[in-house]
Amino acid sequence: MDQLAAMSTFVRVVEAGSLSAAARAIPSSLTSVSRQIAALEQHFGTPLLLRTTRQLALTDDGRLLYERAKSIIGEVKEIEAALARDPRQPSGRLRVSSPSLLGRLVIAPMLTEFLRRQPALSVDLLLVDRAVDMVEEDIHLAVRIGRLSDSQLIARRLADIRMITCASPDYLARRGEPRTPHDLTSHDCLVFSDAPGSAEWRFADGSRTGRKFRISGRLWMNSLEALVGAARDGAGIVRAPSWQVEHDLAAGRLQRLLIDHEPAPTPLHLMLQPSRLASPKVRAFVDYLVERWRRIDAFSAPPDATRRVDSHSDT
Repeated sequence: MDQLAAMSTFVRVVEAGSLSAAARAIPSSLTSVSRQIAALEQHFGTPLLLRTTRQLALTDDGRLLYERAKSIIGEVKEIEAALARDPRQPSGRLRVSSPSLLGRLVIAPMLTEFLRRQPALSVDLLLVDRAVDMVEEDIHLAVRIGRLSDSQLIARRLADIRMITCASPDYLARRGEPRTPHDLTSHDCLVFSDAPGSAEWRFADGSRTGRKFRISGRLWMNSLEALVGAARDGAGIVRAPSWQVEHDLAAGRLQRLLIDHEPAPTPLHLMLQPSRLASPKVRAFVDYLVERWRRIDAFSAPPDATRRVDSHSDT
C-alpha cells in the first residue's frame, strides 16, 4: 500500500462526503477508493469511517487521522514546491488568522507591502474572534491576544498590548481629569460591551492581576472603533488597545489618563505548528510582521524570542 496516496484518498473521501464523490473528484474507480480506505483501516487496526446508506461519518480515530493526514499532505506539497523553485524565494499560499478588529486595522494594512516584497506569495487572511484549529483549518499562522494555555504550538511574542484610558482635551476641559480610578464614577465612560449593565475596568493595584474598579458607563457599544470616535468627539473617557489610539494620542486628539494605574499589558503572539517553522513562506511572514510591529506601537516593545508554549507561561 502506498500509505501517502491512501491518506490522500481518505482526505478526499472525508471532504467529498462519500466514496463515489471522491472517486469522481480524484478521478479514480470506486473500487480503488474502497480498497485504499480498507487498507488504511487494516493498517491502523481500527475503523475510520462509519458507513450508512445516506452518509459517511468519521470515527474518533478517523477524525484524528484526517486532521494529521491533511497536515502531512500539505507539508509534502510545500516540500515539492520548495524543491521545484529557487529556495531563496518564498512562494505559494499563506493562510493567516487574526482577531477581527486587530486584523482589519493593523494586519490587513501591512499586507500590501508584504505582497510587494514577496511576489511569488499569496495570502488568505481569516478574521475571526475565536481560537482556530490550525490543523483542521489548515492555518499556517494565527495571531492571538492574551495569555496562552498549554499547547504544542510554537509562539512568537510580537508585543505587549496596553489598554490605554484616554479622553479628548475638550472633554477634560469641561469635566476635569480623573486622578485615580475611583474618580471614574463621576465621569462619562464609554464602555465596550454587547449588553449594557454595570461596568468595571481593571487597574493596577500592586498585585499581579490588578483590581477591578466600578465605572460610570454613559455610552455602551460593541464597536471599539465607534467608541474611540465618540471619545475624539468629546463624549467621554474610553479604554482601548494602545495600537488603536496611538495616532490620536500623538496628534493630541486624545490625552492619556491614569498612566500610573494602567493594568499589566496583554501579550500578543504569532502561533504556528512546529512542522511549519522551517517553511520559507512562514518565516518570511513572521520576520516581516515582527519588523513592522516594532514601528507601529510606541507603547510596547516585542522581545526577540521564539518558544514553545508550555505550562501556561506568558512571558
